[in-house]
Order: sequence, then C-alpha cells, then structure tokens
Amino acid sequence: MRSRRSLAAVVPLVTALLWGLTAGVAANAKESSSADSTQQTSSQATPQSDDRTHYVALGDSYTSGPLIPLQRLDPLGCLRSTQNYPSVVAARLDNTSLTDVSCAGADTTDMTEPQKIVLGHNAPQFDALRPDTDLVTLGIGGNDHGVFGSIIDTCPGLRASDPTGNPCQQHFTVDGVDTLETAIAQTRQNVETVLHGIRERSPEATILLIGYPRIAPPTGTCPDVLPFADGDYVWLNHIEETLNAALATAAANHGSTTFIDTYPASLGHDACAEHAWIQGQHLNPIGAAHYHPNRWGMEGVAEVILDHLAERGW
Repeated sequence: MRSRRSLAAVVPLVTALLWGLTAGVAANAKESSSADSTQQTSSQATPQSDDRTHYVALGDSYTSGPLIPLQRLDPLGCLRSTQNYPSVVAARLDNTSLTDVSCAGADTTDMTEPQKIVLGHNAPQFDALRPDTDLVTLGIGGNDHGVFGSIIDTCPGLRASDPTGNPCQQHFTVDGVDTLETAIAQTRQNVETVLHGIRERSPEATILLIGYPRIAPPTGTCPDVLPFADGDYVWLNHIEETLNAALATAAANHGSTTFIDTYPASLGHDACAEHAWIQGQHLNPIGAAHYHPNRWGMEGVAEVILDHLAERGW
C-alpha cells in the first residue's frame, strides 16, 4: 500500500531477491499455480467455463502480498503472492476460477491505465473484467495521493525530534488542516469512480470493497517495530480509520457494493502484536514487505471475506 515514490525504494531489492530464487523454487511456484485446477492468475481475462464462478481480484500491495511465499512472476514487479487473500478465498470457494491482477504500488488510475513496473507494465486491471464475472474484490485507495507512502516515508524520521509527541501529525497539519484527511476525501471520489467502472464492465458481479487491516495498536507503542513517535500512534490509527470510513462511504454511495471492514478483525493483530498480521519496519525477505500484511494477515482478511460470502449463500 505504498506510494510510488516509497515503493521505488523496495522494488529493486525485492526484484533482486526474486531473481535470486533457484530454478527449482520457480518451478515449484509454477507447479503450485497449475496444480490447483480451481485457480488461475493472469494479467488479462481468459475464458472460463460457464459452470464455474469467475472471480477477479483488483488492488494494490495489500492485496498482492509482496514477499509472501511463493511469489508469482507474472509479471515481475507486481509482487503477487500465491498465498494472498484472493488466492485463499478462491481456494476455499467451490468451483471457482481466480484472475488476480492486483499489483504493488497500484492506485485508482491503474484500473484503466497501464501501470509501470519492473521490466515493463502491468496491463490496466480492468482488462480482467468480463460481462460474466461473478465476484470482484477491490482493495485500493491507500496509494492515492501518496497517503500511506507519505506516512511511512516521513514519520520514522521525525520520531527522534519528539519521541513522546506527535511530530508527524504536526508535519502534515497546515493552517490547522490535516492534509492527509483532505487527500482521503478526494480518494473516496476516486474509488466511487472505480466502482462504477466495475459495474459497467461486470453488471452481474458481486462487488466487495476490501478495507485495510490495523497497523498500529489502539494503546501502547513498539518503536523497535513501528518507529513512530508515541503520540503519532493515535494519529496513525485515526488516518487509517478515516481511510476505511471513506471506503465505506464510497461503497454505500455506489449502492451495489459491500464494504468489507477488516479493521475490527485485526484488533490484537497489529504490527506490535505477538501474532501480528502486519510486518513492521524490517523487511522479511521470505515473509512480507515492511509495513505490509504477512501470510497470517492474508488469512485473516480472507476469513472476513469468506464469512461475509457464507452469510449470503456462497
């Protein structure tokens, strides 16, 4: 869920790690992908048999799952995991075929335009949508206007100036106005446009807009994991809650979209927790990118989605 600017710093390292995998690991990833006959991942929509549920996953890195094993190489640079929440959901739904086009660094413009990545471009994510698509999940918004990337790039560096204060919140407050809150209001409008675009292309689909899981604890701090000033923890939670509220409003305004709130389920699984769903400041090259969901986080988000679908007879 990082901005393009901050993502640029991690992608070369991640790419090198991916290229450093042995041929055997790459072969295993390919075998794992093809062995599950109920799941397909591609950068474009492909024909599906009429009796199968066609599921399309759209989104940013909080959907794609950077560094969660095993990583797909289609295309290199989107950092898409075989164990991200779309993969988990598709595997647990009966007779379901997945087309996962989520991509690290994506924002709402990348739904309709090619996204520049390592060694080329990711096709517009909307290319995967078809008139007979049955289920669409969308996880987007954190990269619009660089909101989350700006926080991650800026806040750790300000902690030393006022460890017990809220220097990052002050940094982003101009003339008494929180500039990130203003940006999030614009993001809501962008997401509403995306939802309308999905409905136009897939008129019969069930559309689920996926919220972001909790990063920081509601109380307490863990500066070794989340190197924010103490007072900025509360503000970080506020910004994330504001973003999720904007997404919920976008879904409600669209009318035929359901917002899936993963924030309550992630309580007790923040980056500071023993059983964290979110990686802290230190990148884990075989687990998760920093400040991103790990495999347990993807499992947790998938469970929230599956519970919702089960309640509606899926």
